[in-house]
Order: sequence, then C-alpha cells, then structure tokens
Amino acid sequence: MKISKIMSKNVVVVKMDDRLSRLKELFDQTGFHHLLVVEDERLFGVISDRDLLKSISPNIDTIAATTKDLASLNKRAHQIMTRKPISLTADSTVREAVDIFNSHKISCIPIVNEAQRPIGILSWRDIMREIGRPR
Repeated sequence: MKISKIMSKNVVVVKMDDRLSRLKELFDQTGFHHLLVVEDERLFGVISDRDLLKSISPNIDTIAATTKDLASLNKRAHQIMTRKPISLTADSTVREAVDIFNSHKISCIPIVNEAQRPIGILSWRDIMREIGRPR
C-alpha cells in the first residue's frame, strides 16, 4: 500500500526563526504532535510536542512562572528541531515506513515531493489506524 493512502495531508509548518512561544500556540491550537520546519518551502527539520516540552520551563502556564521561565519561550525553532529528518515520498510503501520506524527512534516521517517540499506526514498512529480499520 502506498503512503499516500494513509498519510495526513494536513501539516503545520513553521520557519527556523519562529519563537517557541509560537510553536506552543500551534501545538495547543491544532492538537498536532509534529511541526515541520521549512525554509524557502523546503523541509529542514521536525519538532515534536515532546521536543517543545523538553525545551521550555515546566512552570510555563502556571502561577509559579518567573521571568526566567517565560524567557525559555524566546528560543527559536532551529535550536530544538531535529535536523535532516528522514523523509519519504507519497509513492513510498507503508512497508518502507514500518522499516524506518523500526530502525530509528522517530515518531513521524515527513512526506515530501521531488523538490523536498512537505506534502504530508505519516505517524505510527496512522499505520495503526489503517491496520485496525474493519475490512
């Protein structure tokens, strides 16, 4: 089966210099677990919600937040992104994706076109959803 059949076509992209405060807003508003980092419309990195949580103070959004805690939101996307992410094309197979998930510690695979522009994203959840679908 081709990845194009099960990938999520809705992707949220950010720029390398976007502040973590913007990324946090996007994660909070969209419910997505991954953001794709682009420059000149080409894929350069991936940021997971876990990457963000590890990079900001745990006191953010609490009454205990200090100025120093809030300053962690001023970091930039390029400082926390995974660089040179493993990607596939829409014509790749689900089997290829499973092999990648099994051999690397990643939770998503960006799907790109020939120009390395993101056109979708595949998570292990997408594969599990397809496997669990009634036939």
